[in-house]
Amino acid sequence: MTFNELLEKVRITLDDIDFTYVPFMAIQINITGKDGGVFYIEIKDGKATAEPYEYIDRSCALTIDRTNFLKLLNGKLDPVTAYTTGKLKVDGDLAKALEFSRLIKNNR
Repeated sequence: MTFNELLEKVRITLDDIDFTYVPFMAIQINITGKDGGVFYIEIKDGKATAEPYEYIDRSCALTIDRTNFLKLLNGKLDPVTAYTTGKLKVDGDLAKALEFSRLIKNNR
């Protein structure tokens, strides 16, 4: 899976989640390893977008390898477990990272 295919999978996943009552949130995702890259997810006015850029004023940045990110996205890796075992690193607002991971987890 290329980086662009991964980004498209994220966009499709976000389309299935109701963000109506979610306050503004900007999460940068840093994918490490082969074919890694950076993209951000912005939740604003009840809608989520994902774009292949860094987000300067982000709520937090998540750093994870591609395999574990896909597991997280598919609900096969618990975000708290990923964080506590070092598979997921968070830079910034840990509460926002947890809120974002709950959104993903509860909608899978």
